[in-house]
Amino acid sequence: MLSRVGQMRRCTAAVSRAVGQVACVRQKHSLPDLTYDYAALEPHVNAEIMQLHHSKHHATYVNNLNVTEEKYQEALAKGDVTAQVALQPALKFNGGGHVNHSIFWTNLSPNGGGEPQGELMAAITRDFGSFQTMKDKMSAATVAVQGSGWGWLGYEKESGRLRVAACPNQDPLQGTTGLVPLLGIDVWEHAYYLQYKNVRPDYVKAIWNVVNWENVGERLQAARK
Repeated sequence: MLSRVGQMRRCTAAVSRAVGQVACVRQKHSLPDLTYDYAALEPHVNAEIMQLHHSKHHATYVNNLNVTEEKYQEALAKGDVTAQVALQPALKFNGGGHVNHSIFWTNLSPNGGGEPQGELMAAITRDFGSFQTMKDKMSAATVAVQGSGWGWLGYEKESGRLRVAACPNQDPLQGTTGLVPLLGIDVWEHAYYLQYKNVRPDYVKAIWNVVNWENVGERLQAARK
């Protein structure tokens, strides 16, 4: 029979293994809920677009990301580097799609629009000269995206300044440029085509009416920490 010390050691080892197994269980991603109804952003973004965009397009990114991560974990466990490398594009695309849209929904609000306040407005004025100049610069960069992609207002930690950037497809801003995302505008066609057809500039102009500046300001405060 094991001594009391031996029993305790075996018990401790068993607990450690159990904790390790729990820690290794991958948490699946899920589609975030919206804090407003699909029709809440009308007339600027209609309910049909919002429903398809959130419940179909974003949901697809989430589902594909979960499947891809499962395959990646299997490849990692097998030490199959070739399979890991082959899965990188799917991780980037679906992971970026999930990250980008999760930010986008919170960047929008039925009570949005107008101008930012406080520290955010001060930073915009310092780095762009005026709020209107920032809007014009970000709008131009967003409209100019070739094909599908995103326009962004980001925070550069090294300099402590705000920057405008554009990313193709679903490339995540921070993962590809190092800028912390504060405000994103989705210019994939599914984000606007049902309402604005091929007139992307009209959609980008309309989006400013529902920007949640409080959320953008909170993101700036978090990025500065």
